[in-house]
Amino acid sequence: MGIDQGIFSAEQCRDVAAKIGVTADVLVFAQECIDRGWVEDMGSFETLAGQAVSKGRRGGPPQDPFAEPMEGAVNGTGGGSVKVAPAGSERGPGFDFEKMGLMGDEALAEGMRGLLKATGIFGASDLHLSTNSRPFVRKQRALTFISEYVLSAEDALRANTALLSEGQKKIFLERKDYDYALALGARDRYRVNLMFHKNGVAGAYRIVPAEVRTLEALGYSKHLETIKKMLSYHNGLILITGPVGSGKTATLAAMVAYLNETRTDHIITVEDPIEVVQVSKGCSVTQREVGPHTRTFASALKGALREDPDVIVIGELRDLATIEMAISASETGHLVIGTMHTSDAATTLNRLLDVFPPAQQTQIRASVAESLRGIVCQRLLPGLGGGLVLACEILVSNIAIQSLIREGKSTGLRNTMETGVKEGMCLMDNVIFGLAQERKVSAETARANIANRVLKGKIIG
Repeated sequence: MGIDQGIFSAEQCRDVAAKIGVTADVLVFAQECIDRGWVEDMGSFETLAGQAVSKGRRGGPPQDPFAEPMEGAVNGTGGGSVKVAPAGSERGPGFDFEKMGLMGDEALAEGMRGLLKATGIFGASDLHLSTNSRPFVRKQRALTFISEYVLSAEDALRANTALLSEGQKKIFLERKDYDYALALGARDRYRVNLMFHKNGVAGAYRIVPAEVRTLEALGYSKHLETIKKMLSYHNGLILITGPVGSGKTATLAAMVAYLNETRTDHIITVEDPIEVVQVSKGCSVTQREVGPHTRTFASALKGALREDPDVIVIGELRDLATIEMAISASETGHLVIGTMHTSDAATTLNRLLDVFPPAQQTQIRASVAESLRGIVCQRLLPGLGGGLVLACEILVSNIAIQSLIREGKSTGLRNTMETGVKEGMCLMDNVIFGLAQERKVSAETARANIANRVLKGKIIG
């Protein structure tokens, strides 16, 4: 239908199909066309997409109308080299990497889609394909090699670019770094980072959960009322922090989902890339991605102030311009939620404030003291019964905390937080000690993650 109306060509359709798969939802296909800038008349395109959905419900064509013969396909099928590990298997998803050289581009793309889906079914959080390395997945923080085959530079380049459009591939080869969100279906999404290193190309694929988990499901049951109180404000700044792989994205998505279900506001998110798709419920949710939709986090935040938002969600506070805009937005009647790569509340405040030049320190400390609502620091630890266990540190802004921020006395935060337990505050060391006492984490794990020597000495085992 789109080809008949001259919106796109069969070749362009094949290009999209190579990325999202021939069985992908019509709306995913439509969104990809919009992201690539092919659509000018949105009204006609929405009508066309609706007609396509209706036709799809009555049954699709007997075969892919855009298919071309696959050159070099193994055993005559594009995905024949992929196998899903049996339930409970620790070997992980399989792919016959040794036969990559015999596969055509479309066969390899289909094989990559199968490998990514198999990785999710296996329960892994990440897939890694790197030059001069064996392919491996990460499951519950542990690495599992899925093949003994060492990828050559050509293998890694072909595998990691198999699902890119020509435009995306050009950008990657020019920049040598590329972040993007890969959608293979409405419930099948991945956050991808591609890069060059000394040996060649490497790719890291993070599986995005199909469902947005609630705050309770993430492990915040004991701290739920504290977090809900933070989210009840209509202005101010909330920070979600933690090291890489600590679940910040999941927590941020859970907070947005909670606001979406309990409020009737306009939420604007700025992400790089968009990982969790939030469907508008009580709120109207507008999601923007750095690159396709806006140049930088800072420019998106500047624009957001003119777009009538109630809540602004920032994927990462990574530079002076973004942090400055976030603080300004939190002071002008917006609730701002952002993430940072810091390990505790004191480090978070120091990182937030120290990016500003000395001449601005007094003013910025006063602004942050006034606007900060709370800081949630989190960490994922290996559980005794398997899986991962959430440990967190929570700072809630009160008069004492505000005074310490204004005066730059971050060393006093720990004592103030210890006396603020009734207000919902908690320290990471105390929470981890509690997890050890409850036998949720091992004594060895607790000792490795607690800095307080007195608490370390109290751990039995």
